[in-house]
Amino acid sequence: VQLQASGGGLVQPGGSLRLSCAASGITLSLNSMNWYRQVPGKRRNLVATITSGGNANYADSVKGRFTISRDNAKNTVYLEMNSLKSEDTAVYYCHVFKAVSYWGQGTLVTVSS
Repeated sequence: VQLQASGGGLVQPGGSLRLSCAASGITLSLNSMNWYRQVPGKRRNLVATITSGGNANYADSVKGRFTISRDNAKNTVYLEMNSLKSEDTAVYYCHVFKAVSYWGQGTLVTVSS
């Protein structure tokens, strides 16, 4: 299983970014997929989950601003991030658990003016 995350970058407060996580070796539509984020020196925190049935759940800190979605044909999960705040600055990781945890390599999101 390989997860390839991309889409991070520098954005101003209030801006938007879309992260992508392309998978190989696993069918994302059959599994729950997660996005986590981590600030250096702090624990990695769950941001959003999309279940195999397509239900989405979010951390309170991102509800109403972030949207997780999945393209089954592309075997890719997305995290659409709007109204970004400086506190959203972190390395974002996609994750799936299938007997063991698989992590993408992380993509850095920096929200700064």
